[in-house]
Amino acid sequence: MNRWRCSINHLLVVGIVTSLLITTSFWLRCGEDDGGEIQLSNTYNVAFTLTEEDDDIPGDPVVPSLPTDKSGDAVAVRYREIDCRINGDHSIPCRLEGSEVFLPFSFINQYFEVYGKLDGGGADQHFDWQHSYSRVYPPGDKYTPGGVFMSFEHYNVEVRDRVKCISGAEGVPVSTQWGAQGYFYPIQIAQYGLSHYSKFLTEDRPLTFTVEDAESGDVTKWSVTGEGSVQNVLDTDTGSRTIEFQASESLSSPEVSVQFSSDSSLSFFLSFDIKFVNNGSVGVVLAVEGKSPQTFTIFYVRSDVLVSVKGSEIYYGIGTQTAWTSITRDIQTDFTKGINLKYRNKKKASRVVLQRLVRADFYGWGYVDNVVLRSSHHLAQFFYAADWLVRHQDHRGGWAVAVTRKLADGRLELPPGWYSAMAQGQAMSVLVRAYLKTERSEYLDAALRSTALFDIPSSSGGVRATFLERHPWYEEYPTTPSCFVLNGFVYSLIGLYDLKTVAASSPPPAAAASEPGRLFDEGMASLKALLPLFDTGSGSVYDLRHFALTGAAPNIARWDYHATHVNQLLLLSQIDDDPLFVSVSQRWIGYMKGKRSPHN
Repeated sequence: MNRWRCSINHLLVVGIVTSLLITTSFWLRCGEDDGGEIQLSNTYNVAFTLTEEDDDIPGDPVVPSLPTDKSGDAVAVRYREIDCRINGDHSIPCRLEGSEVFLPFSFINQYFEVYGKLDGGGADQHFDWQHSYSRVYPPGDKYTPGGVFMSFEHYNVEVRDRVKCISGAEGVPVSTQWGAQGYFYPIQIAQYGLSHYSKFLTEDRPLTFTVEDAESGDVTKWSVTGEGSVQNVLDTDTGSRTIEFQASESLSSPEVSVQFSSDSSLSFFLSFDIKFVNNGSVGVVLAVEGKSPQTFTIFYVRSDVLVSVKGSEIYYGIGTQTAWTSITRDIQTDFTKGINLKYRNKKKASRVVLQRLVRADFYGWGYVDNVVLRSSHHLAQFFYAADWLVRHQDHRGGWAVAVTRKLADGRLELPPGWYSAMAQGQAMSVLVRAYLKTERSEYLDAALRSTALFDIPSSSGGVRATFLERHPWYEEYPTTPSCFVLNGFVYSLIGLYDLKTVAASSPPPAAAASEPGRLFDEGMASLKALLPLFDTGSGSVYDLRHFALTGAAPNIARWDYHATHVNQLLLLSQIDDDPLFVSVSQRWIGYMKGKRSPHN
């Protein structure tokens, strides 16, 4: 009983003292004008602390203590919880401090589509606020058809989720953007080529490690077991020395191998020239870090399979050809895409990390030469795209898209076999650069053929639309009625500019060489006339469907597309001195920082 009386007395004393402190605090402040009423949060009450003697008293809560100033004296809480009623529809919890109302940033982020995060630590901690999540890349050197393509050195097409893998037979991305089965999407392939060409121009030269060039005649670096054999021979097709290998075709028992040096552990680009006599394969053994160290093997097999996974084995088909073939593989990307197929869960897939390449195993009977590891090989990846465009251009000069494309909530639909002006334009930009790099006429010829669809109306299977029966427009998605997509149209103009510039000083027939210039001039006139229609006063619209499609709302451009619009206009300002492109691009950059056009 004495113990309980003591506790009650303590409580009474603490209550009286605290009441006096609060009363004195209000009395001292009664004459102050701080712009708002000082409030005590109703979540704060008189506090007390349990002693060791009282820690077995059941049912007594520990109440939070009042905030204190630097000297430890209790101070009044200067904010309180209130409801914020949003447009009369619903409420969210907010805080009132004086005359200021504070809303949760999670609400602001969703309501106004602005972005922010806590950054730094300790005294340097701050909140980093961004009106846009994307960025603009101001152009550096003056744009030329043989130079960097816009800001594509920052693009990494192959790592996108909608890229299933890089085809072993074609060397280009396989898309799942609008078809889960995987298909070749010409826009994606052209962007893959342009990004690697731009990286080739802007990045340092790669580290290179020659594993085998067969010139020394030495085969001691090769490991041979069982019935396998290796010899250095002169190849009659190429006139150079090469390594002939014969081994079992069974992938479970490698008999011919070559080890990779530990010096090349961060070089994940493997190139080799190979010619198979019979059914053969190449296996690349990888050291992988997961829950525990383990090995995976990527098999490049003579088949048309796209990609498959079985346990710790990943398979890519490289086609069934028996002639000499040059193969370059980004082992990191091949491994990552395979792991993503094995583990559909992204978190689980991210835990399996490629450490280094261990060795290459060769199966069947064939010849191999120029085995090289590099830290990158952008030029080879660029030419995979350029050569694909040459091989797969159809009789109309285009690259048809093999899947259905639906737009405007399904109100518009393009059946398989449609063409895209954006694909045609970016293909031109790839082919022109391939021509300038090699002076091989097939690249320039293919680029010139690709202009034919620009004069064919969308309704007839081409890419040409007309706005208000006056302004020609080259359609990224040639629907009926037309959508007038901005970024795809500008990409087509850049391709036409690249082609007209190079064709004017090259030997093709005069009539063919003049077509890209005419189409470019017509398109630029339309762009200058219609560009104001894409300005919302606080951003840009992706297309003009709200003009063409009855009842359609404006299709506001996401910030990444808005930034693309700005980057495109900055490029055009370098090749056309009309001040429109500079003034609009600067205004649109301001929108990315929260600026808006003035009210009336």
